[in-house]
Amino acid sequence: MAARTKEYGVYIGGEWVDSSGKETFETRNPANERVLATFPNGTRKDVERAVAAAEEAYPRWRGYPAPRRAEIVLKAALVMEERKEELGALVTREMGKVIAEGRGDVQESIDFLKYISGEGRRLLGETTPSELPDKICFTLRQPKGVVGCITPWNFPTAIPSWKIGAALVCGNTIVFKPASYTPLCGAALMDVYEEAGLPAGVLNMVTGEGGVVGTAIVEHPKVRSISFTGSVPVGKEVYEKGARRMVHVHLELGGKNPIIAMEDADLDLLLEGILFGAFGTAGQRCTAASRLIIHEDIYDLFMDLFLARVARLRIGDPIDPKVDVGPVVSRDQMERVLNYIAIGKNEGAKLLCGGHRMTKGAYGKGFFIEPTIFLARHGMRIAVEEIFGPVLSVIKIKSFEEAVAVANDVEYGLSSSIYTRDINRAWRAIDRLEAGITYINAPTIGAEVHLPFGGIKNTGVGGREAGSTAIDEFTEIKTVFVDYSGRLQKAQIEEVKPPK
Repeated sequence: MAARTKEYGVYIGGEWVDSSGKETFETRNPANERVLATFPNGTRKDVERAVAAAEEAYPRWRGYPAPRRAEIVLKAALVMEERKEELGALVTREMGKVIAEGRGDVQESIDFLKYISGEGRRLLGETTPSELPDKICFTLRQPKGVVGCITPWNFPTAIPSWKIGAALVCGNTIVFKPASYTPLCGAALMDVYEEAGLPAGVLNMVTGEGGVVGTAIVEHPKVRSISFTGSVPVGKEVYEKGARRMVHVHLELGGKNPIIAMEDADLDLLLEGILFGAFGTAGQRCTAASRLIIHEDIYDLFMDLFLARVARLRIGDPIDPKVDVGPVVSRDQMERVLNYIAIGKNEGAKLLCGGHRMTKGAYGKGFFIEPTIFLARHGMRIAVEEIFGPVLSVIKIKSFEEAVAVANDVEYGLSSSIYTRDINRAWRAIDRLEAGITYINAPTIGAEVHLPFGGIKNTGVGGREAGSTAIDEFTEIKTVFVDYSGRLQKAQIEEVKPPK
């Protein structure tokens, strides 16, 4: 007999409990469409219960000294470290990225939780002199309260870990909604934190539709801050709803990231970088290299090398360590990518390779798309809109100035890259590229957790995640004045005489 598919509830108050609704959905392996588990389509009532549990747990959790909160977050990192192989395989089965990247997703979670646990002994404020005698001025950080964390499917453990780890160290309690394509990874994180000793009610998870569960979290009057990673259209809705309630909203949204290849680029290095940047995670990264802006002098030579290498990429079940590119995450995502490929053809872009769904044999059971490369013109939709799949637009340019102008002329500003041996030109690129991240002689992916992550323009608002700025998202600054003069002193009014 076939094993029965596991059925989950919602995670509220430290327990898996039944949803108040009856509707469920299945999470499936995108390589073969096998059902992995069943989850509830949560309701507004479920969110109400989760917020109530978080609110009840908040005073006690806030009262834990920050170093003690951080110890639990560090324990979660150690639990994940012990389970890395198991969790990495789960990421690959549920999301579809190749197994090396599945492990990498978990390793990024581990690295960030270890890093952010150090903030438990910092949570730094400022101490400054007063303009008045016998008076001390300083700032301190305090938690916001109940926060909502809404995360995407492409990094199903790493991005939740960025948000949850920072929020916990800062003393907040959480209502978490994972992406509906990867709820099993979210459930695994609940198990990790439970084993780490996180008190009941501090972290709660409700699965379901964004329009129901996500909206209920964003609109709930007791949720004091929203952290959202996802698409621009949904991000704008979240931002508007949060603004109406006057709460902080942090958005990490899309990207249309360029790799600039100048005439003096190291072609072997560029080849490795663009392969990984464009087709790693089947192009389903907000930092994916979706544009190669290449100098016309090296176009022919490089493209011969590049197309030959792409033709050798191994596409298949991502659990196989020999596979280079796995499926996209779902049928809907596959149809979105194929639609953009059709748009590119209709716009007159020259298809250099790929461009089709793979359907023969084992490929017919999953959502596989050939790595696709177009020779495009700047301004075409495929060259300016985010596709989120294994599709690369190649754009020829004649100069550094033209390359930067093309790179900047999109509505996004997340990641950017330039390959050049000219150090002066590299520094000019750092200054002029409109992006939150710039790489020199490396692809647009590969951020490290101890550095701030985020972008400008339609890529997002509200600050940066990860790095030293991670705690800004989840803390309020309190300014404190301590006057020990024993009399009323009036700043900006009282004349202070120098001591005799």
